[in-house]
Amino acid sequence: MRTPSHWKDMNLLSFILSPLGLIYGLATALRIKLIKPQKCPSKVICIGNLTAGGTGKTPIAVSIAQLLQHADKIPYFITRGYGGKLQNIQVDKNKHSAQDVGDEPLLLARQAPVIVNHKRFEAAQKACSLGADFIIMDDGFQNPYLYKDISLLVIDGQFGLGNGLCIPAGPMREFFSQGIKRVSAVAIIGEDKYHIAEKFKNIPVFYGHISPQKQDIKNKSVIAFAGIGRPSKFYQSLRECGFEIVQSFDFPDHHFYNREELLKLKAVAKEQDAVLYTTAKDFVKIPSDLQEGINVLEISIQWEKPQDVLNFLLSQSSSHKSSLP
Repeated sequence: MRTPSHWKDMNLLSFILSPLGLIYGLATALRIKLIKPQKCPSKVICIGNLTAGGTGKTPIAVSIAQLLQHADKIPYFITRGYGGKLQNIQVDKNKHSAQDVGDEPLLLARQAPVIVNHKRFEAAQKACSLGADFIIMDDGFQNPYLYKDISLLVIDGQFGLGNGLCIPAGPMREFFSQGIKRVSAVAIIGEDKYHIAEKFKNIPVFYGHISPQKQDIKNKSVIAFAGIGRPSKFYQSLRECGFEIVQSFDFPDHHFYNREELLKLKAVAKEQDAVLYTTAKDFVKIPSDLQEGINVLEISIQWEKPQDVLNFLLSQSSSHKSSLP
């Protein structure tokens, strides 16, 4: 889905939908209260959010795995595999496609092993049996079935919490007053435009930013397309690299591209004498015979104080704390 425009501020539509948002928030709170989470032997880190839409959870999850690997830990990812048809498997990035396991698991598998299962506790059990020291949940903050040792809340500093209302009136997946009770730490990505950090008293707040991989620019004119929660973030990253976006095409989050769409995009780029760019998340869903000529902007998370993040992650572990290079 695309992030609806009425989620950003209070307006007539969000006001009309607010009773439905209230029901949604109450239902989420009741579900979390009534279900007792199951605990597994390994430490579980949930990379979640309070809002729907793209906040950058997947690159954060990858970064967390990198930090843990540097500390000689063995992280495993667990994920629902949204959009994929296979379940209860370990992802093989050389064998499985996005149609098999979903787009995000393929990105995560480039960094660490990934278990796909709609049932988070079963996925965690499998990861434990395979030797995981830490289990990283990409999403799942509102999922009550698996006990979380650490819940790291990811917030897009440029978007904040929107109008503060629950779906469908706003972007909130639950009431802020309820979600904050379960937060271990907060990661604010980008400038904290709405001073969100002030809302989290006595809760550790870490700051980071999206860092695009340096590009070899020969043609600055770009046709950009993306099927993510907030495509504008991707387009801004392209501009920061020095590109000029001639035209952009937005698709729904997790969109699977058909040949007609891809051939049309290639034709537009050729007509405009421009290069075609997309995200890594989108690229894994493109058939291999159509990937030629489509460039990928790889991104990573750069923490302001990476050692503080690592120390926090290891704070509940009896193991030694490594130093970052």
